[in-house]
Amino acid sequence: MITRFAPSPTGPLHLGHAWAAMVAADHGEMRLRIEDIDPERSKPRWEAAIRADLEWLGLPPAGPVMRQSERTAAYAGALDRLWAEGLLYPCTCSRRDVWEAAAPQEGAPLHGPDGVVYPGTCRSAPRTGPRPEGAALRLDAAAVTEPLSWEDDRLGPGRMEPAAYAAMVGDVVVARRGWDTSYHLAVVVDDAAQEVGLVTRGEDLADATPIHVTLQRLLGLPTPGYLHHDLVRDGDGRRLAKRDDARSLASYREAGWSAEALKARLRQDRTVPAVEDRRPSAAAAPSRRA
Repeated sequence: MITRFAPSPTGPLHLGHAWAAMVAADHGEMRLRIEDIDPERSKPRWEAAIRADLEWLGLPPAGPVMRQSERTAAYAGALDRLWAEGLLYPCTCSRRDVWEAAAPQEGAPLHGPDGVVYPGTCRSAPRTGPRPEGAALRLDAAAVTEPLSWEDDRLGPGRMEPAAYAAMVGDVVVARRGWDTSYHLAVVVDDAAQEVGLVTRGEDLADATPIHVTLQRLLGLPTPGYLHHDLVRDGDGRRLAKRDDARSLASYREAGWSAEALKARLRQDRTVPAVEDRRPSAAAAPSRRA
């Protein structure tokens, strides 16, 4: 089974990344993908740090490394196919425009897996002629005409009807302005190219699965299995983010932690240990699959 670990080189890896890599390695042949489609935030030094952290953890990836910055042609081909079938339309709305158009008279607008559910302001835009270059493109939710289904090894089987997709997901962005792709499009195209059979990722991304299954179906790509694992959380129950530099893998390494001790703690308890605590119990080290 081929799995993948797909970090963005925009900051240091933290304990949550370590757990994600461990789960991927536990369940198959882990391949590395560098998700560097954000040219402003992605830095070579962070990619080098990712490789160093994986080596320290004893989780070297199998096969060649894939970099999204080198795959613009693949994304363009996928967009061309969707555009030719009339499933995309250009959108000129700002985030503020979307918020104001979607907000009800009272309360907040409905949020889906891609943020505020788009109210369809630009849906009548022309869909003929050459695909607009450098424009934001949305996938019309009307493209979902049959129920979606997928398998999740942890959360159980998933299913979504077309009407529910339109209401809960809406018209998602598949090409961001100036990028010619988006996370949703890139991850689907890349998972197929890397022959990933099981997508392991955090449970916070589970709601994006209907979007990805939709794109797989429309692009004629296989739907892999999924395993949305639990998250590493801090003392307040919040998931870690790259702003948590104090919980970076480098900080634990510099404080004297061994990779095996750190992995044992993560397998035992998905909460953040103090960097200064280098005395994990030997009983915490039994190996088990996530």
